[in-house]
Amino acid sequence: MKICIGSDHAGYTLKEQVKVYLSGKGIVLHDVGTFSENSMDYPDIAHPVAEFVLNGSSNFGILICGSANGVAISANKHQGIRAALCWLPEIAKLARAHNDANIVCLPARFIDLESAEQIIDNFIGTAFEGGRHANRVAKINC
Repeated sequence: MKICIGSDHAGYTLKEQVKVYLSGKGIVLHDVGTFSENSMDYPDIAHPVAEFVLNGSSNFGILICGSANGVAISANKHQGIRAALCWLPEIAKLARAHNDANIVCLPARFIDLESAEQIIDNFIGTAFEGGRHANRVAKINC
């Protein structure tokens, strides 16, 4: 499995911890930054992650910022991206099963590493259910 990951300065520390966790599971990661806690603009990270998912270079994306709102809003500007803000493992599972989300957005200021690991595991480990949900997902793009 290939995952593209990125964060702004507020999510940098959690991103680095998540990378260690996922590498230990044999997941191939592409990190688009940021590479420090220096202030930067979250769209500069969200857009490349979205592009990696859209062009098939990654199966999923992970975006991390302070609240996860900024990266989710930015990524969702891309047609075909369904970026879900997830702060509980159950929400991540539903984002995949019901919404066919392809990027998980984590709020670094509100979750710890253990929660992030559970959220990511649920996200990448849950298949889209299709059925009645497929019709709804098909109506998302404008």
